[in-house]
Amino acid sequence: MLALAAAEEARTHRGRLKVFFGAAPGVGKTYAMLESALARKREGVDVLIGWLETHGRKDTANLAASLERMPPRSIDYRGIRIEEFDLDAALARRPKILIVDELAHTNAAGSRHARRWQDVEELLQGGIDVYSTLNVQHIESLNDVVAQITGVTVRETVPDGVFDRADEIELVDLPPDELLSRLRGGKVYIPAQAERAAESFFKKGNLIALRELALRRAAERVDAQAAEWKREQGIREPWATRERLLVAVDGSKRSADVVRATYRMAARLRAPWIALSVETPAYQRLGEEDRETLDANLELAARLGAQTLVVRGESLVDEILAVARERDASRIVVGRRRERRWRRLAGRSLGEELVLRATDVEVLVTSGELADEQPLPREPVRTHSTLAHYVFGLCVVLASSLACWFTRELFTLGDQAMIYLLGVLIVSTRVTRGPALVAAVASVAALDFFFVPPVFTFDVSDLRYLITFSVMLIVALTVSTFTLRLRDQAEAARQRERRTAALYAMSRQFVIETGVGEIAATAVAAVRELLEVEAVILIADRAGRLSPCGGADARLATSEREVAVARWVFDNGRVAGHGTDTLPAAEGFYIPLVGTGGHLGVFGIELARRPAPPTPSQRQILETFVAQTALALERALLVERSAQTQVTIETERTRNALLSAVSHDLRTPLASIQGSADVLADEAVELPDATRRELLATIRSESERLNRLVGDLLDLTRLESGALAARKEWYPLEEVVDSVLERMRTRLQDRPIVRELPYEIVLVPIDPILFGQVLENLLDNSAKYGAPGTPIEVRGAVDGERAWLEVGDRGAGIPEGAEELVFERFFRAADGSRAEGAGLGLAVARAIVKAHDGTIRAHRRADGGSVFRVEIPMSGRDLPPRPAKMDVT
Repeated sequence: MLALAAAEEARTHRGRLKVFFGAAPGVGKTYAMLESALARKREGVDVLIGWLETHGRKDTANLAASLERMPPRSIDYRGIRIEEFDLDAALARRPKILIVDELAHTNAAGSRHARRWQDVEELLQGGIDVYSTLNVQHIESLNDVVAQITGVTVRETVPDGVFDRADEIELVDLPPDELLSRLRGGKVYIPAQAERAAESFFKKGNLIALRELALRRAAERVDAQAAEWKREQGIREPWATRERLLVAVDGSKRSADVVRATYRMAARLRAPWIALSVETPAYQRLGEEDRETLDANLELAARLGAQTLVVRGESLVDEILAVARERDASRIVVGRRRERRWRRLAGRSLGEELVLRATDVEVLVTSGELADEQPLPREPVRTHSTLAHYVFGLCVVLASSLACWFTRELFTLGDQAMIYLLGVLIVSTRVTRGPALVAAVASVAALDFFFVPPVFTFDVSDLRYLITFSVMLIVALTVSTFTLRLRDQAEAARQRERRTAALYAMSRQFVIETGVGEIAATAVAAVRELLEVEAVILIADRAGRLSPCGGADARLATSEREVAVARWVFDNGRVAGHGTDTLPAAEGFYIPLVGTGGHLGVFGIELARRPAPPTPSQRQILETFVAQTALALERALLVERSAQTQVTIETERTRNALLSAVSHDLRTPLASIQGSADVLADEAVELPDATRRELLATIRSESERLNRLVGDLLDLTRLESGALAARKEWYPLEEVVDSVLERMRTRLQDRPIVRELPYEIVLVPIDPILFGQVLENLLDNSAKYGAPGTPIEVRGAVDGERAWLEVGDRGAGIPEGAEELVFERFFRAADGSRAEGAGLGLAVARAIVKAHDGTIRAHRRADGGSVFRVEIPMSGRDLPPRPAKMDVT
């Protein structure tokens, strides 16, 4: 109900699409569309022609003249002016009904959408009703069929979903002779074009075939609409609007004859058909041969074109009738056997029961054997009773007799009969049908022998006891039968719950997990739990090579013969292996994993080690498992490939940024060095000593700048790749700060340095060389971006378990919101005229701090400037023993 309500809500906001459908050009689709539009206009509806092709037909043009027409949009394509439908103008105008002719048309390059049906979809989403036309040869799924019939491949197609979602289909039909007459009269094409069309596409045989295709496709659409209407109205009874056959299939050998007879009947009627197998509780006691025969019969039906269906239920007749009503079957086909008259006394056969109860469906009973046609009330099944079961039943009867014997003075004969019935009930809940029936008979005999006068004999002194015995026997048999049936139903319910829970758990895990390996492991575990055998998933790489992804330890993944079978399944897209007609000697049963984009791999199950073949319901849920696994794997593979693509894009972006940034910062110092060196090397130019010293200083400073840039690049590369690790030791923080300040004296000569460190020697766990690089990069950044002449502040201390170091400056500060971006590679907060460098210094600093298990943060000062704070833990991994703290005066 919620789904219907949501669908109704969506329809209220979406426009309606009406398609005028025909078999070929010239049948009158456009004319019929215009007549319908004019009728709506006379009703006061706002109708507008968005696009119309008259093909030079005067009648069509005269009819269109009565409607308002929207101007087309002109597109310049390779120097040619092309007129197309103006989608934006139509959305702005918003008529109630818009005529958009030729739904399959391909739009000119430069249009918003490649195809006109996409324009129509946008119009419908905008709430505008659309009238359009379509020929059968333009439907995507029929494209190859039309090409085979006519020899003409149609390039412009419309997806079947667009046609199926149309709110109304109006079939415009014309007999082939009349259409040929119109073609010769010039009412379809101009004479020259009509002559060519008559020799190729417009042959009478082609038109007959196309007409049949159009009629069938329209009938399918009407059939779908009828099914949707029935579902919305809650109508369960089948409507015999179309022939659809349903055949009941079981494990008898002659059931194959029933399947073949149904196929011949469906072929004559040209009707779809369904092969149905019902798993009742009695199915669990079938022998292996009967199960294999049932699987073979279902496979035969599938090969002959049937839709195979397996359902579980308590009553064979109820399930057959339920499926027939749900699938709108017009006829039910069952088999008939010749049985002796005495067997008919036990009850009605399956065919007779269906004829009596199927008042709304036709039942056909044909020659063949279906479930041996035993009478329904007492269907004998193969049991698996053992001697222990019979001994257990007799022991319970003995225990009941002892209980009655010790209480014979207290209980009446009726009470004792109840004790025996309780024993029969206990036996029925523990063993199979045979021992339960023996216990029922033995209980009656024991009651007669031990407690009915004369005791210790089977003689009866009063004939009334015979009635008591008869009633007791009937009650015991009834109790045991219904108890066994209830136990079978409970077991079937447990199996259904187990399979549903497994499918739910697997689907939930598929939602959580995103990796291919995790999804494959989940699927293999689910199949292992369902069938209690090993399984393996083989995934194909881009080159088509299969490699185990889930269940890699299974023998199916290591045996060359099994892998060869899996390769055949992958290459051919068909199931093969154990239990099939293809490569049956294999130990595994292999199913191709098929996604929307093609074959992903193979799912293998080691069925040869299973004591019994899977039941049809197990095969059905196995197919569901495999289908869900294929979808989940395809999603994971798409995610992985998307991530790889993203990495490629990011790598390309980084490379471009590196080239953009580094090329300038490499060429600038190189140009300075080369220019200064050229001047110094020119012997014809006499330079003053001051100028010579200035040029030499330029060469030196630019060389240092170039060295820093190359060093940053190398350090960042080694840090991110893990090739450069921090070798921590307990080192005085003061020495690191002072050594860096000494190295950068020339760089910072115009900037006052405010140094605030503890008076005592503070030992911190750092790599002194790398940590010195952090401080040097922070100081260099402050020198670049701080206001000239303003001080640079360096502070450090230890607070509890963390050592910290701050570098601050005065100036414009970090831009708002860029506190994290400044640590990205190639990021520069200022314009390139003042901010020299490639934007790598802070990225290198962050990488080194991260190697120390520390953190680095930046923030703006309220009064202008920036502060960078580095924190290093005083404890952690790979640390030598901490020395005693040393004090200095």
